[in-house]
Amino acid sequence: MGTPPGYRPSAWVHLLHQLPRADFQLRPVPSDFAPREQSYQQALLLVASLAGLGLGLSLIFIAVYLIRFCCCRTPEPPGAKSPPPGGGCATWSCIAALLVGCAGIGIGFYGNSEASDGVSQLSAALLHANHTLSDIDHLVLGLVERLGEAVRTELTSLEEVLTQHTDLVAAARGARRQVEAVVQQLPGLAFWRGVPLSLLQVAEDVSFVEEYRWLAYVLLLLLELLVSLFTLLGLARQSKWLVVLMTTMILLVLVLSWGSMGLEAATAVGLSDFCSSPDTYLLNVTQEETGLSSDILSYYFLCSEAVSNPFQQRLTVSQRALAGAHSNLQGLEREAVPQFPAAQEPLLSLEETLNATEGDFHQLVALLHCRSLHKDYGAALRGLCEDALEGLLFLLLFSLLSASALAAALCSLPRAWALFPPSDDYDDTDDDDDPFNPQESKRFVQWQSSI
Repeated sequence: MGTPPGYRPSAWVHLLHQLPRADFQLRPVPSDFAPREQSYQQALLLVASLAGLGLGLSLIFIAVYLIRFCCCRTPEPPGAKSPPPGGGCATWSCIAALLVGCAGIGIGFYGNSEASDGVSQLSAALLHANHTLSDIDHLVLGLVERLGEAVRTELTSLEEVLTQHTDLVAAARGARRQVEAVVQQLPGLAFWRGVPLSLLQVAEDVSFVEEYRWLAYVLLLLLELLVSLFTLLGLARQSKWLVVLMTTMILLVLVLSWGSMGLEAATAVGLSDFCSSPDTYLLNVTQEETGLSSDILSYYFLCSEAVSNPFQQRLTVSQRALAGAHSNLQGLEREAVPQFPAAQEPLLSLEETLNATEGDFHQLVALLHCRSLHKDYGAALRGLCEDALEGLLFLLLFSLLSASALAAALCSLPRAWALFPPSDDYDDTDDDDDPFNPQESKRFVQWQSSI
């Protein structure tokens, strides 16, 4: 098979492709990319469900830890004012976990950018391929209209002028037959005309989905960044109400992190299966969607010496017919113009038409060669299987770091909470005048006793 220029399956593709797969009954599933098969869908869902299992285990661990911390603490002696043992270590552990989460956010921004760049490269390749196919259709249509107009006008006028000379009329009719042969061959070269699959629509759909995916991840990254910063602020100011609020938000972001991890893992595994051998799958799917022959699709997807150009015969016949028509017209110009001066004008017009046709025909031959479309195919694969997959793996690392850091922070926050003073949310100046301040209440009771 012909490998697209510049594309080779990466080490990550090989590694992920070698991972074992199983359906819901834990039966082995082949790693060939087959998204329409139920067993393969179950295998990807099973990969995504591992993140759900991780979420459940982490929540159970956090709940058990918090229950043990709240219910199994050694009671402090009355009047003790010293902080609980290990409290400072717990605070710094919580801060370290949140800082690790912030580092993961930086990795997430990088991965989101890489994934977006890869999808943008895929969209650009699809748009360029659509432009090439549109140029082929326009060139074929223009050539057919131009040559058809020449047959109806200039050649008909030339035959009328040369009616009195049988040999010259036969030469003009020979040129007519050759031009008509080109007109008959050309429509078969516009192979994409009438195909229900629109590469432009595919590119627009990909860009639309990618825009919302990028926005969703940016919002998730910003949400986690805000949660981390406000939690750090709450620890620095020893503000209990802020820490309580951020704890609730940490739980929400923890669930979102595990959910995104499952989606990213399943997508990465499926993408690695596709990228390990994309030709076979794309050939079959494109043939189903377009109805084109396998010869045409194999020529453009593989673009190797082993696959011949399916349009070569039409191109050869058309080129020979154009050369023959041009030769006949040159002969008529030498022989007919001296005898029939009125034949000069249609002959010159026909030669201009054929010269322009030959130029467009050479451009059409270049566009029909597999190099251009195969280059777009390689660019699309590189964008999807290199940049997008790499960005997806960085996002997976971000989700893993975030989930771990948030779980560690949730376990450390209660011990850090114990270090907070009871009046952390009030100003010192207001404490002196607060009737519900414990110190003021104690003084009031002593004053009553003395009375």
